[in-house]
Amino acid sequence: MAASLTRLLERSLRTTHATQSSVRLFSNGSQQQQQQQPEVEDDEEFRVLNLRPVKQQFQRRRDIRRDDVTPPRTTRMAVDQDWTAAWPGPRSFHPASVPLPLRQGFTERGAAAPSKFANAELMKIPNFLHLTPPAIRQQCEAIKKFCTPWPKGLETEAKWKPHFPVEVITTDYCQSLPTVRNPEARRVTVSLKLSDLKFDNHARDKFLRLVGERYNKETDVLTFVTDRCPLRKQNYDYALYLLTACYHESFVTEPWEATKSEADMELYLFERNQAKRSTEAILNWNAAEGAPKKAPSASYAQCVEQLINEGENEYNLAKYKEEVMKMLNVAAQ
Repeated sequence: MAASLTRLLERSLRTTHATQSSVRLFSNGSQQQQQQQPEVEDDEEFRVLNLRPVKQQFQRRRDIRRDDVTPPRTTRMAVDQDWTAAWPGPRSFHPASVPLPLRQGFTERGAAAPSKFANAELMKIPNFLHLTPPAIRQQCEAIKKFCTPWPKGLETEAKWKPHFPVEVITTDYCQSLPTVRNPEARRVTVSLKLSDLKFDNHARDKFLRLVGERYNKETDVLTFVTDRCPLRKQNYDYALYLLTACYHESFVTEPWEATKSEADMELYLFERNQAKRSTEAILNWNAAEGAPKKAPSASYAQCVEQLINEGENEYNLAKYKEEVMKMLNVAAQ
């Protein structure tokens, strides 16, 4: 009994102590809320984040004085001015220096093209304003003292062509790129007529086989085109080397060339064919022993070669008939 009373008393004391503690905590919490409430009201004001606090100074804005825009130079240019002094060399287009109403650019349908002022299209392309006829005339007068007079007796093409048979063709390009070197400018074309070269029958036949399609039979022109080297001078030297090497190689007779048959020949040659032996047999038929043998004439041999090489046509057949009747002493009927 005493033990149960003791436990009941301890439980009542614990309950009383907990109630007092909760009242104390509530009172402390209410006081803290009352103290923090004005601070929350202060936080509602927007505060500026100033990383570099400096003293605020108020300065009066200064009025910027701008000079008047001067009129373009073209309005002060004289009509008879020296254009070579105004535009002496190559440069980008400048509207204030060109007294021309130039227009360039794309616009809507019916509208005029943009003028030369603030026009980027005119500055993109290269211009030749420094190569006007007066400028070229002035430059020619300046370099005339370094030139030699034209040789007498070579006034026409017919007169100087035999002395300068080789023709060299190159091309220069004008472009708007970071580099002035165009890849196509390295190509060199060297041409000449085959009749200007001296050949015998063997050398001519071998030379034509070496050059192949570079020779045009209709115009009798031989053409070498070189572009494998990076520079024009190198391609020019290479073209002349090819021409020289083929020419000298054509005069070299290899041992295997002696075994070439008639089917390997490019042209029909009367001297190397059975036609010559057959013609000699006809002319010397029933001839006395010890008598000199007759040979076909050169005109007959040429006529036969022309008939075989060029083909049968009215002129070649008539010429062949005439030579045969002349060789056999047959009168025309």
